[in-house]
Amino acid sequence: MAQRRLEGGQKASGRASYVADVQVPGALSAEFVTSPYAHARIAGVEVERAQRMPGVVAVYTAAEIGRLGILALDEVHYAGQPVAVVVADDRRLAADAAQAVRVRYERLPAIVDPREALRPESPAVLPDALRSQRADAGAHGADAAQHAHSSRINVCGEAHFRRGDIDAGLRLADVVLEERYTVPALYQGYLEPHGSIAVPEGDALTIYTTTQGQFTVREEVASALGLPEHRVRVFAMTVGGGFGAKFVKLEPLVGAIALRLRRPVRMVLSRSQDFWQSRPGTYADITVRLGARRDGTLTALAADLLLDAGAQEDGTVGIAAMLLGSSYRVPNLRVDGFEVLTHKTPTGAYRAPGAPQAYFALECAMDELARRLGQDPLELRLRSAVQEGDPRAAGSPWPRIGFIESLEAARSHPFWRERRRIPDEGYGVAAGGWPSGTEPAAAACRINGDGTITVQVGSVDLTGTSTTFAQIAAEVFGVRTDAVAVHASDTDAAPYAGSTGGSKITFTVGNAVLQAAQEARQQVLEMAARELEASPADLELSEGRAFVRGAPSRGVAVADLARRTTAYGGGSPPLVGRGRIAIKRGAPGFAVQVARVRVDRRSGEVVPIGYLAVQDVGHTLNPMAVEGQVRGGVAQSIGRALGEEMRWSASGQLMTASFLDYALPRATDVPPIEVALVEVPAAEGPFGAKGVGEPPAVPGAAALANAVADATGARVRDLPLLPEKVLRAMEDKA
Repeated sequence: MAQRRLEGGQKASGRASYVADVQVPGALSAEFVTSPYAHARIAGVEVERAQRMPGVVAVYTAAEIGRLGILALDEVHYAGQPVAVVVADDRRLAADAAQAVRVRYERLPAIVDPREALRPESPAVLPDALRSQRADAGAHGADAAQHAHSSRINVCGEAHFRRGDIDAGLRLADVVLEERYTVPALYQGYLEPHGSIAVPEGDALTIYTTTQGQFTVREEVASALGLPEHRVRVFAMTVGGGFGAKFVKLEPLVGAIALRLRRPVRMVLSRSQDFWQSRPGTYADITVRLGARRDGTLTALAADLLLDAGAQEDGTVGIAAMLLGSSYRVPNLRVDGFEVLTHKTPTGAYRAPGAPQAYFALECAMDELARRLGQDPLELRLRSAVQEGDPRAAGSPWPRIGFIESLEAARSHPFWRERRRIPDEGYGVAAGGWPSGTEPAAAACRINGDGTITVQVGSVDLTGTSTTFAQIAAEVFGVRTDAVAVHASDTDAAPYAGSTGGSKITFTVGNAVLQAAQEARQQVLEMAARELEASPADLELSEGRAFVRGAPSRGVAVADLARRTTAYGGGSPPLVGRGRIAIKRGAPGFAVQVARVRVDRRSGEVVPIGYLAVQDVGHTLNPMAVEGQVRGGVAQSIGRALGEEMRWSASGQLMTASFLDYALPRATDVPPIEVALVEVPAAEGPFGAKGVGEPPAVPGAAALANAVADATGARVRDLPLLPEKVLRAMEDKA
């Protein structure tokens, strides 16, 4: 049933509370001093002038307060890396004082090209002590794939998959295609930059922050500052967009300063600072070699992936390599992936980390193969698409998935079936999948004295998941959704939940909510059974009443029962259900998208004019929310395909550090989007539901590139599809 998001009114009216809205009396402001160089030795930091400025309370370097995942100690490894932090009475004073700090640098050569970093003779980008860092992609489920650390210089991760004999498979092929594809690093483009506030309370610490995982913040702050976790309390404020970038950033440093000064401390990044210091999506350079028979049967797939992690381990290579080698049935497989360090902004997770990169290469290659074979590109995919029981790259079988069903839904949809050949217009199809993350979770469900229901969770609601939890509980109790309140509490009060990412919150926390609601429901039925002198198995719940099946007049109001559990001297225990889950197997989801574009042959401009997004969602709990997720993923894919790109100079300077230089898509860039939902239920999902956030952001860039090739006969293999690249490709084709 379609349900408006419960928190939507607060956000739309401006009543939602973000970190910047939190007012803490006496709070100090912190500002960074950052490096102008991509690689340099820190010869000295002169802070005296800044310390003497009115309103300045302290200036810290890593030598005084520790690196804490942010501050450089002896060397800087990317332009914009913080070297010191200034703390003052307000943000303006702190910013002025930061300008007064003088850092002496000895510039060192910067390695910006990942291929250069991969050479054996290249110097190390990072010392060994800094090589093992948290990888944000892991919170999205990327650790489910093979991802090994490497002893090779500047290689911080590897992934290798083998099946059959790749050379024999290529010899069997009638057609062999080999092409190279590149995908740039991307900024997540959220509305709210990073921000955190830390408040010391005796020997404990309270943190207000913008994060996708409050328990992750608690764990990492406690570990970094040497505190027991129960002395770190985290409030996850309303998040103004995350898309994988907001896990842990400022919290350990701000917490350390607050404890040192015994004063509350706030830090909210400016947009430009956020560009320099956030962890953007990863650059990828992928070569794909495909072999096939004339009838379209795949005989071999070889792929080489090179991912640029910037100046810190990323963790994306495992998921990218696994997905690239797992989506089509092919007897002979070789996939080699390397994640490389460079002197650039460290990269991280961005909505399905690694998947858009992998599928851009794979799906463009499949499209090119179809054209060489003279086959329908959708039919070629259907011939080899994986299904339940087929092996993934590492050998484990796929669980039940809806890849084939999604392809068939796209094939039968009028948008594809009734496409027409119009000059300078083209259609492109592409597919993509996501394995789904897993993480333990718990939830509680309480029946209040008036019969209403309260659900308590510890997850961060980015996409309306709390609304879905209310729907789950309402379904269990047979009541309207407005009879259910969902509270996402802080880490001291909430049941544990993993970070919001990897399309797993509905799948994991939703299951815990379902279990908690079912347990509370059973308690209600048992209490009603004693009242009605019937068996709990013979009772039903609906519209706030428990009654004997087939005899609705013989019943009792749930509110009457609940009042007895909360009244003074009441003889019945409270009605509280608890849910605890630890699902070990994810619920993978696949999406198939078709883009229709018009290409201006004089300018090379690509204009999307229609779009079909098909997705397997398991079971649709809230069609309105699901379709919103799909449309949002498509919009981000259009940005990825047509304009977004983080660019660095040869010396490692970020050249796209504001929205003046970084081209986010506008509303006018997004065409009408038709959404078609396919339901292949997940065995372990609540009512069969799967997570839906990641898959819609995966295939879009490839679909658009394939549509451009269909319209022009020319292929652009390097994102974004800028007009000059399209013109050059058409000229080369001519």
